[in-house]
Order: sequence, then structure tokens, then C-alpha cells
Amino acid sequence: MAQFFQIHPSNPQSRLVRGAVDILRAGGVIVYPTDASYAFGCQLGAKEAMERIRRIRGLDDKHNFTLVCRDLSEITTYAKIDNQAFRTLKTLTPGPYTFIHEATKQVPRRMLHPKRKGIGIRVPDNAICLALLEELDEPILSASLLLPGQALPMTDPDDMRDALDRQVDLIIDGGAGGMEPSTVIDMTEEPYRVVRVGKGDPAPFEV
Repeated sequence: MAQFFQIHPSNPQSRLVRGAVDILRAGGVIVYPTDASYAFGCQLGAKEAMERIRRIRGLDDKHNFTLVCRDLSEITTYAKIDNQAFRTLKTLTPGPYTFIHEATKQVPRRMLHPKRKGIGIRVPDNAICLALLEELDEPILSASLLLPGQALPMTDPDDMRDALDRQVDLIIDGGAGGMEPSTVIDMTEEPYRVVRVGKGDPAPFEV
């Protein structure tokens, strides 16, 4: 059975944040809130946990996971970003966007699409998420909380508990979640391309 932590959305309890990070470090899969929808998360190096998320979501090996980072300096460790792209990210982070960039060698090969070497990266504007990242001291490998056959992410932590109790190790209740995932922008070439419209306003990237 999954553990269930109720964490305050604006003042996360340090004890519970540490407990959640201990689960991540032990190779666990968690459900946690972001500034868009709830997400599945695991530690970057946890191959088995990543495969568990694939099975829960019904994903193939071509699906792009996202690295959720605490700030722009951490992003540059995992993604190759030129000056123009950096300026764009600086104006829109933290926020409900995922940006696809060419991955650096710090990103495990199993995370990358077999033909495309891009990686999704983002910095959410969510106190619980940022507290987890600060305690973990590295990105969280993430995928939106969409279950097979569902068009929208789950929003109610109690519903998540009913649906995922025996499939994940921890569900964090940080209040009701959003119904939109992040907006995804492909920045691997110019002009930048809107891949998915979600919570983030796509207007800055539309021609």
C-alpha cells in the first residue's frame, strides 16, 4: 500500500518532505503536485522505478519523460541551451512550461528517444515540488498523472489513492490539482514549436 502524506501547499512540512525524498532515494515512485497537474516522479538513476511509471501509464519506450529541476542553473547541467533560449527560459520559469532541448551526457541514454536526443525540462512554480527538489539535490524524473484511457490528469488526491494505492509508493496530497498539464515547447531548432498546449500561455511562441 502507498503511503499518503498531506503536505501544506505553501508551507511544506520539512519532516514530510524529507520522508518523501527518502522514498525517492530508495527507488520509489511517488505522485506529487506541480504548478500544472499532478505528476508521477522517481529518482533520475532509478531504472526500475522509471519502468514502473511506464507500465502504470501504458507508455512505450518512445515516450519522453521530463526532468523537473529547481532552477535554471540545474537545467544547464542536463540540457544544451544557447543564449537566446536561456533568455526565453529566464522570462518563463518557474512556470507551467516544459522545454525540449538537446540532452547533455549527464542524461541517461535510456531516457532518450531512440532517434531524437532531446529531453524535456521544466521548473515548476509549486512550493511542495521545489521543497522536494531542494532536499533531493537533483532533478525528479517525471511524467504527467495521466492513466490509460483518460484524457485529463487526475485532480483529487483521494481518487489517486483509490486508483494507485498498490502501484506507487507515496501519494502526496497538496490540495486539488490542475486539469491541464504543462505547455510543451520544442526548442531544439528555430523557430521554436508548440508541441502541446497546456496551462502555460503559448502566445510567446506562436507566429
